[in-house]
Amino acid sequence: MLGRKIIIDKEKCDGCGLCVNACHEGAIGLVDGKAELVNANLCDGIGDCLPACPQGAITMTLGTIENKACPMAEPGYQWPIQIGLVPAVSSFFDGTLVVAADCTAFSIDDFKGKFLSGKPVVIGCPKLDDRSRFDKIASILKENNITKVEVIRMEVPCCKVLVKIVESAAEASGRDITVTETVISRSGAVI
Repeated sequence: MLGRKIIIDKEKCDGCGLCVNACHEGAIGLVDGKAELVNANLCDGIGDCLPACPQGAITMTLGTIENKACPMAEPGYQWPIQIGLVPAVSSFFDGTLVVAADCTAFSIDDFKGKFLSGKPVVIGCPKLDDRSRFDKIASILKENNITKVEVIRMEVPCCKVLVKIVESAAEASGRDITVTETVISRSGAVI
């Protein structure tokens, strides 16, 4: 599967361990006094470890990752899901993508069962998240095998812009991507 992966140059690594502390997933460890990717399945490809390395020993590349045993790489189980954290290119972006307003999952019972059914999801708030974060949706649609986007939003006025953001991203991708919309009431009903 295609994804971002880190490469650690053992010659440059001085074993300071700053990258180990920066890796929130626990994918990097010190082995024989040098940083090493000890669990590639946990690496999220975001790269918090890169700026932590004072020696410049860590780089990121796009390539084939063998982690089929990792449930986070299966549709519907990816992590992270927040628009500001999710990578723009990942194997879990395939087929139908759900783009949901943050509040929706807290407003409706069994959100995952009703709307995800194994589909990848990205969440965000068009009112609170910086608009530049939503530029990532255009990259996700352009760089991955997405054919449909289901937007799940609240009935409140500030959430309406989420559909426009996704429609613009689909158009900018240059691909034929269908965009649908589901609106959730404040009481948790599908409108």
